[in-house]
Amino acid sequence: MSVYICIDLKTFYASVECVERKLDPFSTNLVVTDVSRGKGAICLAITPKMKMLGIRNRCRLYEIPPNVKYIAALPRMKKYIEYSANIYAIYLKYFAKEDIHVYSIDEAFMDATKYLKMYKMNAIELAQKIIKDIFDTYGITGAAGIGTNMYLSKIALDITAKHSSSNIGYLDEEKYKKELWHHKPLSDFWQIGSGIERRLNKMRIFDMYDVAHADPKRLYKEFGVNAEYLIDHSWGKESCTIADIKKYKPKTNSISNSQVLFEDYNFEKARLALKEMVELGSLRLIQNNLVSDTVQLYIGYSKNVINATGGTQKLTNHTNLYSELVKAFLNIYDRTTNKQVGIRKIGISFGRVIETENVQLSLFVEQEKNDKEKELELVINSIKNQMGKNTILRGMNLQEGATTRMRNKLIGGHNSGE
Repeated sequence: MSVYICIDLKTFYASVECVERKLDPFSTNLVVTDVSRGKGAICLAITPKMKMLGIRNRCRLYEIPPNVKYIAALPRMKKYIEYSANIYAIYLKYFAKEDIHVYSIDEAFMDATKYLKMYKMNAIELAQKIIKDIFDTYGITGAAGIGTNMYLSKIALDITAKHSSSNIGYLDEEKYKKELWHHKPLSDFWQIGSGIERRLNKMRIFDMYDVAHADPKRLYKEFGVNAEYLIDHSWGKESCTIADIKKYKPKTNSISNSQVLFEDYNFEKARLALKEMVELGSLRLIQNNLVSDTVQLYIGYSKNVINATGGTQKLTNHTNLYSELVKAFLNIYDRTTNKQVGIRKIGISFGRVIETENVQLSLFVEQEKNDKEKELELVINSIKNQMGKNTILRGMNLQEGATTRMRNKLIGGHNSGE
């Protein structure tokens, strides 16, 4: 029988900030947020102490009761990545990297099947030892879910461990059916969001027991191929293993990026921001020796007053050159964007990405001109990597409304801490 352990670092960002300040997150009110964004700023994390006061995680600043005093810590993504990497090194003390799947910056799965006998421990004892090691070394509190497959270990973490004094939950298929078949809401379960929950509720399906005993034809009609994992999960089954994840290679690749603007941008200012995003995307493709032949644009408007616009355009050849990519994106933008409504979100995607070596040369491409542009971009990338992303900028990056200089200081859309 397989045994999986899923470990989560509790309120990770907030815990790191408390550790750095030599504070106890269980007795300190601290939120990780950028107060310069105003009362509407999202709190990336809050301490367990604040959760005990009934404040929900990922709240906005104005949702915190005025009588609650707290420390506001500016996000430091570089610091959190450093902690996460160091904790991954602890996992490597107990498991080979082939048996570890990093799910997010603060969560990881481990296939413990072949290690229990070696360590002469059961799964709970091993999870306790790892969690203690993390806390003793870095002061970060962890929780664990243990299951006979990856899904059950995740559910044990998300639902069962919360009600355990040891912060460790365990599930096998029978225990899952006995304890969680009638658990509500459905959105507590992995991979069931509020949208899927609403669709299930309309079908008079309110818990996993209902999913397990529903007519499969109805589920497939509503959810297509995704009904398969819904049905399997309702019975506590999951065929995917960490080995399967390691072997998986997608048929098609894409690279995407998006940003939410700090204020409503008019047509011209958003056009400038789009050009900057394409520039950064082009540099990323060149740096990774990749090219794309399909671009996709998404434009979201202020307060969703109208539906999003955008579109997809197929290029005549695979490329990573800014001059060619920006032409395609601006073509979509100028044709489809509403000029009368404020723009708040821009998303771009480079599709059908392949390695440069796999591109067939075309007689219709000015190869010498392209080679010179690519050589220049490689030099720019080299300087940026050595001296900092804002070392070299285009003139447009200095215009009013430009976002590149600010975005170059972010990691994952948040302050890097540098």
